[in-house]
Amino acid sequence: MPEYLAPGVYVEEIAQPTRRIDGVPTSVAGFVGEAERGPTTPTCLTNWADYEREFGGFLDEAPHTTPYWRLPYAVRGFFENGGQRCYVARVVGSPTPGGGHAPVTLDQVLGDADRPEDRTGIAGLMTVDEIALMAIPDAVAAPAFADALVDRCEAAKNRLAILDDPTGAPDPRVVGQHRVTSWAALYYPHLRVPAVHRPNGHAVVPACGHVAGVIARVDRARGVQKAPANEPVHGLWQPVHPDDPGPLEPVVNARADDVLGPLGVNVIRDMRGDGRDVRVWGARTMSPQTSWKYVSVRRLFIFVEESIRRGTQWVVFEPNGEPTWLAVRRAVENFLLQVWRGGGLAGAKAEEAFFVRCDRSTMTQDDLDNGRLVTLVGVAPMKPAEFVILRFTHTTADRP
Repeated sequence: MPEYLAPGVYVEEIAQPTRRIDGVPTSVAGFVGEAERGPTTPTCLTNWADYEREFGGFLDEAPHTTPYWRLPYAVRGFFENGGQRCYVARVVGSPTPGGGHAPVTLDQVLGDADRPEDRTGIAGLMTVDEIALMAIPDAVAAPAFADALVDRCEAAKNRLAILDDPTGAPDPRVVGQHRVTSWAALYYPHLRVPAVHRPNGHAVVPACGHVAGVIARVDRARGVQKAPANEPVHGLWQPVHPDDPGPLEPVVNARADDVLGPLGVNVIRDMRGDGRDVRVWGARTMSPQTSWKYVSVRRLFIFVEESIRRGTQWVVFEPNGEPTWLAVRRAVENFLLQVWRGGGLAGAKAEEAFFVRCDRSTMTQDDLDNGRLVTLVGVAPMKPAEFVILRFTHTTADRP
């Protein structure tokens, strides 16, 4: 308080600190893979021209120079489908006597190092907090890369891995053999995309980059609570099997989808025969648990948990008493109220959509003595209408 020496009237302006929780980004993607050139530290890109300037062009002008060449196609597909910002972590294989590089290994893809600034690959992307989607396009050629990515996403609990079926098999029973996790979503089949630099004018690539762009586009238009499905996929000719020279019929039809959907495989269907377009036709995680079955539910919880975690950092070392508890409750309730009003939570009233408790009922004396402030938050997520059922009955004109 200032010291006043002369009698008089003094006016003081008191700044009231605002405790606001802002939503974290949900549409930023991270890609790991080999590139023609460029930095190995995670690099932010905002368009395809940025990639060409930083990392060069496509790697497959000379066939079979490397088994890992799919990164540029994934990044291009991301921007073609509405993505606006992504990070690329370039990985480089060990030098060879001829002046080239050997194919990258799992350790190089992991990119672990003691200092955060020295981390590359997956570990490098994990240091970027705003990344919410992760993909390794070349994991279709090295399934160990996909397992490593899912392991890191499960440990971090703040991002979703986008995977592609590595088998390329047309048998749905083979496609459905994958690990169980709610921190990843699997998409099938691959995509035939334009590649004017190749003699045949096209390339068959995994769909992860295109799907990441679709998710980013939906997030901006509708919000993270909207399932990224029944959405068009741009920048491709048709969905195909990797070894199929060119199917005359759609790769995935309704019968195949009947098998793949319950297995947690999200299909990309060519519906142009019905007057529509190529669409993502699935929004499930790789978990059979009812609570975490849908991509939108998992991502909504990531969004809510990360936003509250970052937005309550001010609480650390505050007095652990009722004034602080009240401030926490108000900040979290105001944030969840905005999520509910945006359509992210179920319930006709806010009281049905969420609750926040931070008081003596959530903390014991042992918690207080050991400096623990415990807040209990419950939310009712909005789930997608995956099956729309219209029931009709036959009636007559004289029947009411």
